[in-house]
Amino acid sequence: MLEKEPGGGLTRRHLYTFIMDYLRACKKRSPWDTCCCDFLVGKKFILPSFRDCLKERGTVQMLTIGREAAIEVQSLVRVLESSAGNTPWYSLILFQDLLVSTTLSPDDTLNLFTYAVLRLTPHALSSGTSSWSYLLKGSAASNVVTESNMAHPSTMSESFYGSSDISSGEDNHYHVVRPLQSDKWSKGKDGYLVTDLWGAEVGTWVFATPTVWLQQTEEKMYLCVYQHRSLTLMLLIPVSSIPNGEQGVSAVRQQVIENASLKILKVEEKLSKGWGGENAYHVSGYRYLLVDGDRNVSRASPETKVTTLTKESLLAMNKLRQEVESEKSRAKLDSRNCEKDLEMCIRAKNNAWVISRVTRGKELYMVLEKANETLLYASDAAEKFSDRYCNGTFSLY
Repeated sequence: MLEKEPGGGLTRRHLYTFIMDYLRACKKRSPWDTCCCDFLVGKKFILPSFRDCLKERGTVQMLTIGREAAIEVQSLVRVLESSAGNTPWYSLILFQDLLVSTTLSPDDTLNLFTYAVLRLTPHALSSGTSSWSYLLKGSAASNVVTESNMAHPSTMSESFYGSSDISSGEDNHYHVVRPLQSDKWSKGKDGYLVTDLWGAEVGTWVFATPTVWLQQTEEKMYLCVYQHRSLTLMLLIPVSSIPNGEQGVSAVRQQVIENASLKILKVEEKLSKGWGGENAYHVSGYRYLLVDGDRNVSRASPETKVTTLTKESLLAMNKLRQEVESEKSRAKLDSRNCEKDLEMCIRAKNNAWVISRVTRGKELYMVLEKANETLLYASDAAEKFSDRYCNGTFSLY
């Protein structure tokens, strides 16, 4: 951008709008969502605190499914792939705010999953006031693209951060894509989500299909999002494979519906029947966090259960996690110990046990408020949890 426009006006616009939108974007969408946080509430700037110690940001939350459901999901993925012919498509499938399937790399999966939870899932759509009724208001539609193209900050942003430094000489008609803006997605009659965030096709009022850049393939992809009840499908199609633009994308979307609609209905029904609700991953007597750093995946006690912990327990866990991070940082500096196993236990002021075990890229954090007086009892409780819910990954015996 600086090579094309050395004055820096265009670059400033991109950076300013991204930072402002980013600070407003990270909103919690559901009780079991732990990948995002609420940075900006009114005019208060809120950072994560010790109360977030049983969360791991920058990770994906997976849905555990049975064998029959897994077979149906895999069958759906094959149908989606067959719709592409010889073109390599990619897909993500989410149920509620949890990932069911992905054909992307871990990094691309994490990015798109996080965006989906923020903006695309049923919880994200219902939390906003998305309305596309203005499309039916005739001349009022002429303001849609113009307004989305302008990068003026809101009054709240200006008063909180100061006015933006955007030079008057820059091109005010250049479209700055702002995908983090809220309340800009809505579900169309055909089940696909639509947005004006990527502008419109040149010479028309047809909204442009969103495009994303994949890190793994270094390729620009169309992003088509289809939703049926609690099921969200994200399809990524190479831009280079569709030479006739929006007309070609429309044909592809229709083909997907024709080929996969029955499979989509069946998968959603299967997953809904097996879904245990927001407390599905609660384990009685435990407040825990599991992290698989190699796969960028985490699972934790439901937030409604974590809030029952006392302040003393949360402070102790926060201190424990700081110690673990320090040990991990030291291990990275010493290449010989980068795979070192680690176990830490702290007795909190309220006599709760706070435990951490780290092994082979996986981490377990646990709070036991009703444990016995002895460390042996607490250690045994951690062993039982590891054996039953983690396939013995964190077992010491």
